[in-house]
Amino acid sequence: MENGQHNVDDMAAALEALGNPTRLRIFRLLVRAGDPGLSVGQIQDRLDMAASTLSHHLSKLKMVRLVAQERRGTTLICRANYDAMRGLVNFLVAECCTDAACITPEEEDAA
Repeated sequence: MENGQHNVDDMAAALEALGNPTRLRIFRLLVRAGDPGLSVGQIQDRLDMAASTLSHHLSKLKMVRLVAQERRGTTLICRANYDAMRGLVNFLVAECCTDAACITPEEEDAA
C-alpha cells in the first residue's frame, strides 16, 4: 500500500472515531484538560458515563492514537494526543484550494 493511501486510511479511521458523539465529547474534554490529562474516574464523573461504556470509547480513541494513557499507581491517566490532533487538522487543510485558482478578496472586489 502506498504511503499516501496509508495516511488517508489512518485519517479516515481517526475521523470515524471522532464521528461518534460520545467519543467526540471525551476527546474534547481531554483537549480542554491539557497536558495533565484526566483520570478515567474524572472523565466518568464529568460525562456521567458507565465505566464499561467509557472503556469501550477510550479503547477506540487509543486505537487511532488520538488518546494516550499512562498508569500512575492504580490510576489511569488519559491525555489527548496533540500531535495526532494537529496531524489530522493539517491533513484536512493541507491541500485547501490547490486545484482552484485562488482569488484574494481584493481581486474579487476589483473584478
